[in-house]
Amino acid sequence: MDRPLLLCADGSHHSNLALRAGLDLIGSDGPVIVLTVVHEPDPMLVTGTGIAGGVMSAEAFDAQVRANAEDGEALARSVVSELGLEGAEIRVLAGEPGSQILAFAEEVSARGIVLGTRGHGGLRRALLGSVSDHVVRHATCPVVITSHPDGED
Repeated sequence: MDRPLLLCADGSHHSNLALRAGLDLIGSDGPVIVLTVVHEPDPMLVTGTGIAGGVMSAEAFDAQVRANAEDGEALARSVVSELGLEGAEIRVLAGEPGSQILAFAEEVSARGIVLGTRGHGGLRRALLGSVSDHVVRHATCPVVITSHPDGED
């Protein structure tokens, strides 16, 4: 089996432009997986913290998890359509994006990871973290980080 190329999308127009730039740079020969990572709600919303009780029912929590997964699926399908990648596999993961991307890349023995960067300044990146920084520092396969061609944020 050919090793897949992972295209990591966040659904923004800038992300799609960056993924297109990455594909233009390295090509899309072989299998492609469009990957997105959705927010995973905190279980303490249901269980509480030990000091305060939960604020969400188990049913509402499950509904939120399903809604997040459905939103991720729709996002990935729109990326596949916009980039003309019919036949690409879609994967939706939940949790912290950097660690989820890396774990999945290991699981499928990815031949590479392509993701965009918004190019936030050092202070914002230091405060919020950067998925692209985390991935490039810890990946065991090649990583291509692109910005979108017009250079605007």
